[in-house]
Amino acid sequence: MIESIIGFAALIIMVFLRLPLAFAMGVVGFIGFWYINDYNWNAAMSMAARRIIDTGQDYSLSVIPLFILMGNFVTKAGLSNELYRACNAFVGHRKGGLSMSTILACGGFSAICGSSLATSATMSKVAMPPMRKYGYSDGLAAASIAAGGTLGILIPPSVMLVIYGLLTESSIRELFAAGFLPGLLGIGLYLAAVQWVVFRSPESAPPAERVTWAGRFVALKGILSTLLLFVLVMGGIYIGAFTPTEAAGIGATGAFALAAYRKKLNYQVMREILVDTAKTSASLFAVVICALILSNFINRAGLPTALVEMIQEANVTPMMALGIILLIYIILGCVFESMSMMLLTIPIFFPVVVELGFDPIWFGIVVVVVTEISLITPPVGLNVFVLSGIIKDINTGTIFKGVFPFWVADMVRLAIIVLVPAIVLFLPNMLY
Repeated sequence: MIESIIGFAALIIMVFLRLPLAFAMGVVGFIGFWYINDYNWNAAMSMAARRIIDTGQDYSLSVIPLFILMGNFVTKAGLSNELYRACNAFVGHRKGGLSMSTILACGGFSAICGSSLATSATMSKVAMPPMRKYGYSDGLAAASIAAGGTLGILIPPSVMLVIYGLLTESSIRELFAAGFLPGLLGIGLYLAAVQWVVFRSPESAPPAERVTWAGRFVALKGILSTLLLFVLVMGGIYIGAFTPTEAAGIGATGAFALAAYRKKLNYQVMREILVDTAKTSASLFAVVICALILSNFINRAGLPTALVEMIQEANVTPMMALGIILLIYIILGCVFESMSMMLLTIPIFFPVVVELGFDPIWFGIVVVVVTEISLITPPVGLNVFVLSGIIKDINTGTIFKGVFPFWVADMVRLAIIVLVPAIVLFLPNMLY
């Protein structure tokens, strides 16, 4: 156990020194495995090589580049504009309606895109101009985009859920089913947060013009293709018509067809999409492989087993132990971005949580919700910094202040999911 604690401390130091996360995890995992095997270089080399080869040959990993490719095609097809227009047509005339439209559009876009950062970056260009036009406060407007963007890592298809499934050998199909209702709950609580802000400060979110029912039906017609793509991909997974990997291939093909039909593709755009997909996939593969190498070292050093024994000896109930784990996640969220936090902690906490009797699918959703919170938690709040980089005249302090009601809504959702696991497990249980 001591070796794994020293290794984890060394890993934290390397991360704070701004070394790439994949490099830091790979080095600590490799050297740690070499040390606990009596300085056996061949054992460490064999372990690392086996992890690289096995992961590279894992057919299920192909779901990652395919979903990333699907998200890139969707972004280029301009579907975010139509989603926002449709949501705005129904609620934009209310006080806070444009902010609520942003939340709804973020939820819909993330259901196709699967990336929080991409959702925030895209929706900032779509939603910010109309909110400023109608006099929305910068804090509420920017916070709506930053918070809505966090939905991208939970609402399926989600790359974070895929990586969790691969790290823990959990069913990606069940994880996708489990993430749906908590994602809808998150949207509902975010809408409630907007209403709370409007109640406290009505002048911060004046209403826009009312759209006629004819205009609403026209707006709905514009997102019909997006809805069909989502139903095809996720519906096919849920009913067992095809695997997540096959669904990702179908989704990428469908998104390509949509972008081509809208005449959004040319040689330069295709090249950008393919290069970006390759770069993002390669970086994720490197991080996953190195996380598995680190996991081998931590498990071999006996840290999870030692933690379980400590909990049993301290006579701590499973819920109390889970509360401590969640508190650690919230603290880590102040200094780590979501992917780093999940990859650093899953090898340690997952065996402990399973040993305590918690459902691994349920825990996966809990982890993703906690990492969602980290995206808008100061001082890191990656979504906030992405947004402030795009909208130059709004500083991060204004966004963090505006995002506080949404952070509270996320904490409420986390409490509901922890106390009522049936919300998460209802759809997965229906798959059988």
